[in-house]
Amino acid sequence: MKNLILILTLNIFLIITALAQTPPPPNGGEDAGSGNTPVGGGAPIGSGLAVIIASAGVYLFSKRKPETPDYSILDK
Repeated sequence: MKNLILILTLNIFLIITALAQTPPPPNGGEDAGSGNTPVGGGAPIGSGLAVIIASAGVYLFSKRKPETPDYSILDK
């Protein structure tokens, strides 16, 4: 019973402290009216998308089944 109370107390403490922090300001910490910087900084996803597609291609190439020949050694 003491372990259960200890675990519940610890979990409640961690949840309260995690929710007590204020979120970061939008627009990179600048004033709200100082620019049109999108929230998230306008990070490009083009190169990351290319990496994911290339990784998927390599994975699919490695998982393909080898082609079996139409003949066997015993057909001679």
